[in-house]
Amino acid sequence: MAKTPFTQSVAATGLVASLPITPDATTSKVPVDNEILQLTVLTFGAGQSLSTHASPKAVVATLLEGEMSFPVDGEDNRMVPGDSLYLAPNAPHSVEALTDCRLQLVMVNAKPWSQA
Repeated sequence: MAKTPFTQSVAATGLVASLPITPDATTSKVPVDNEILQLTVLTFGAGQSLSTHASPKAVVATLLEGEMSFPVDGEDNRMVPGDSLYLAPNAPHSVEALTDCRLQLVMVNAKPWSQA
C-alpha cells in the first residue's frame, strides 16, 4: 500500500470482509501508513506464530477476535477479544494464535518524542 499523507483522513472500512482468517497462514493489511503512525490489521490461523522480535516504534495491540499468547519482555500475556497492551519501543515480544485470531496494531513513531 502507498504511504498515507499525515494530513489525509482515512476510513478503513470493510477490513473484516477483505481480510478473512486463513487456516495455516498469517495475513495483514495496512490501511494507514505515514511518518507518524501505522495501522495494521493481522489475521492468524490457529497455531500460527511470530518469533521474538522488536519494533523501534511504540505499539498498541488490540485483539479483535480469538485467543492469543502475547509474551512481552519474557512475561506471557493471554489475550481475549477486547484486550489491549502497550509495547514500549524495542520491547522484545512474540505472538502465538491459540485459536483463529484478528489483531489490530497501532504503531507510533516515538523518535520525535524520545529525542525531546
